[in-house]
Amino acid sequence: MSAPIPSTPATSAASATSAPAVDSPSRAPGAAPRLRILWSFARPHRRTLIHGLCLALLVSGLGLATPMVTKQVLDALGTSSSLLGPVLTLLALLVVGGAVSFWQWILLGALGERVVLEARESLVRRFLRATVPAVTARPTGELVTRVTSDTVLLREAASESLIGLVNGTAMFVGSLVLMGWLDPVLLATTLVAVALTGAVFAFLMPGIAQAQQQAQEHVGRLGGVLEGTLRAIRTVKVNRAEGHMEKRILTDARASAEYGTQVVRREALAWTTAWSGVHLAIIVILGVGAWRVGEGHLEVSSLIAFLLYAFALMEPVTEVSENVTKLQAGIAAAERIRQADELGAEDTASPAADGHARPAGSPDETPVLRLSKVTAAYGPDRPAAVRDIDLEIPRRGHTAVVGPSGAGKTTLFSLVLRFLEPTHGELLLDGRPYRDLTHSDIRARLAYVEQDTPVVPGTIRDNLLLARPDATTDQLRQALRDVRLADKVDALDEGLDTPLSSTGVSGGERQRIALARALLATPDVLLLDEATAQLDGLTEVAVHDCIRSRAATGAVVTIAHRLSTVLDADTIVVMEGGRVRAQGRHEELLRSDALYRELVESLRIAAPVEPDPVRGAGSV
Repeated sequence: MSAPIPSTPATSAASATSAPAVDSPSRAPGAAPRLRILWSFARPHRRTLIHGLCLALLVSGLGLATPMVTKQVLDALGTSSSLLGPVLTLLALLVVGGAVSFWQWILLGALGERVVLEARESLVRRFLRATVPAVTARPTGELVTRVTSDTVLLREAASESLIGLVNGTAMFVGSLVLMGWLDPVLLATTLVAVALTGAVFAFLMPGIAQAQQQAQEHVGRLGGVLEGTLRAIRTVKVNRAEGHMEKRILTDARASAEYGTQVVRREALAWTTAWSGVHLAIIVILGVGAWRVGEGHLEVSSLIAFLLYAFALMEPVTEVSENVTKLQAGIAAAERIRQADELGAEDTASPAADGHARPAGSPDETPVLRLSKVTAAYGPDRPAAVRDIDLEIPRRGHTAVVGPSGAGKTTLFSLVLRFLEPTHGELLLDGRPYRDLTHSDIRARLAYVEQDTPVVPGTIRDNLLLARPDATTDQLRQALRDVRLADKVDALDEGLDTPLSSTGVSGGERQRIALARALLATPDVLLLDEATAQLDGLTEVAVHDCIRSRAATGAVVTIAHRLSTVLDADTIVVMEGGRVRAQGRHEELLRSDALYRELVESLRIAAPVEPDPVRGAGSV
């Protein structure tokens, strides 16, 4: 009898690219709390689990009856009785057992898929509704593997392993009871072998679980670094960093392989010991049984039935051992999935008032946005990124924000978009504090174009409809005409339904698609992080015309890196060191603020320069 090579969750997890835990605690929780985490995924399906367990126990009961019926066949041969009854009973056990096994297989398979689907739905909702800092603080690859590979490990543990453990234990105990009924002396011999095998497993399993988790964590890190490297493949190649990145990635791959090898070695020792122990027990049983048959203490048919139980005893031992291993991998995956619940989530409950509409009676002179003494940081232990910001955005007009790198311009936008919450001060939208509005209420009034505009998976139409799902095809084409992209889209074979990919669209085209999407939303405030940075001169002129047209009817706020944008602005806000340093028009700031003049000069704008006042005279 040769031992099968069991599939190890460590190696299967490695191939599935499991993710490491987020903010893993230094010490893992105890077995009972960890098992409760896994049970939280299976609990909604406990009726189906009980149904599956009953079917599994029925199959096991039919299997346990087979040696006893075999004994009846042998006894019938010895007494020249009819064999028809025992043989028909064996056939009935075979047919019923096969039918029940088929039913159980489908039931548990479908249950496993439902568990995976629910876990993935929960993760996707959590990730998409989490705060931006919570999501961006972790490598994208790690979050993706939670949804892909960790849920696969969860499927086996939550649907099959729990039932397998109970069923295997029941079948093991049932076999021992029937073996004891056949011959207590031979049972005692069997129990010695079982005790030795159990001791080996008890000694080896904790080490297997630890090595298994380490292997999964290193593969998760590998996935995160590899995903980021492939996104920046051009940068990697230009800097001839292929070897460096290869070393970083393969370090985790080798570490995972090392821990996986430890798992294989320990499992090989455990399984070899188990099979050797069973084989040795069978040899001893055969010898002792033959002696007892010779002494007249045991019938030959009983010895054969006992041997059948002894040979079959490895099945429940194998089932229990494999399911313990799967359970450990599934518990680790369940913990990583549940840790996603710790991601800070944006509030979704709508307030009593309608936050999407402009409050009645708001005069046009009321600023659409106001920041009052706002201070914010990206973490409790990190310095403030902006401090004491006092800023008003008028209901109409173009406001440009300029400043050196690190001045706080991007943080300002993050606050307005509520990606970041202030630690002091408050923001107001149409005079209403942000705290009285949901994230959705605020963003329904805003539109945002990033500087490095990513492509959302889907077609050109899908990307445009993100901002306004009810927009007509004519409205989509008008938005594309406004950014001088309509002709190119019309020339494509599939037009608006052309699939987009990050590698098939230039930076300028991505920016124009994003700007068209923002214009389509007709927001109260349009936020642009230098939306013309990657455009050619002619297209930039057309886009500036769009911005001017939008500024005539609503508020436009831009982070300006090109002074063509600054010159178009009605108000320019100069930031330095996380504070608002000065505000005014281009000509005013040239006269009053030395830092602004330096920024203008660095961008090669020729302008008449007044006598140099003391730097900082224009600060507010």
